[in-house]
Amino acid sequence: MAEAAEKIAGLTGVQRKPTQIRKFLKHIGMKPRRMAAVPAKADGEVQAHYLRDKLEPRLAEAQAGNRAVFFTDASHFVLASFLGIVWCFTRLFIRAPSGRQRFNVLGALNAITKEVVTVTNDSYITAVEVCQLLDKLAALNLGVPISVVLDNARYQHCALVEKHARHLNIELLFLPSYSPNLNLIERFWKYVKKECLYCHYYATFAEFKQAISTCIAQAPVKHKAKLNSLLSLRFHLFEQRAAIAA
Repeated sequence: MAEAAEKIAGLTGVQRKPTQIRKFLKHIGMKPRRMAAVPAKADGEVQAHYLRDKLEPRLAEAQAGNRAVFFTDASHFVLASFLGIVWCFTRLFIRAPSGRQRFNVLGALNAITKEVVTVTNDSYITAVEVCQLLDKLAALNLGVPISVVLDNARYQHCALVEKHARHLNIELLFLPSYSPNLNLIERFWKYVKKECLYCHYYATFAEFKQAISTCIAQAPVKHKAKLNSLLSLRFHLFEQRAAIAA
């Protein structure tokens, strides 16, 4: 507020106290927002071309019922404390589980239905698990071409996965480097953490895994309206956000 008061005084010559400045900023619609990080190597122009030439045409087909588009990525949930923000009179504490056990979930999010197909384990996600996920997608027998959007992780962008996808007649659309903003499932993973992990304590690893699996399975039905808003097919390009921040 002191910095804003100084800036306003320099622009207008009007001196105001921090409390007055705070009221003024709220009045014009501003509020404190946590800044977001932008990958330094993200190329906004490349992202824009990818979105226009590859992603949007497939999504248009999916909306017309002529294609199925899945956004794929892995999330590694570690049995630990997920601390949230709550309204309270005094600071609250949550138990912290011991150990660092990890529940790996490789998911494929249907861009239209918001349903998620998963392959899980407690060790590592490799190309083998990616092939298993492709098998599950093919087994859905959707009757339309399938496109899978995924990043350039080594276990995904490899000869084994590409060969298996060709065998199953599944199209792989690899995102430009440093483009998590174009992968819809990234938003879904944040939703899962907020819904069943923040401010929750699970005494055992089994309970922890069950809570995550149940949340993923029930989300498209239990929170359909919320997901339709959160997982809309609108994508922000880092170049636009960087320009605003600058």
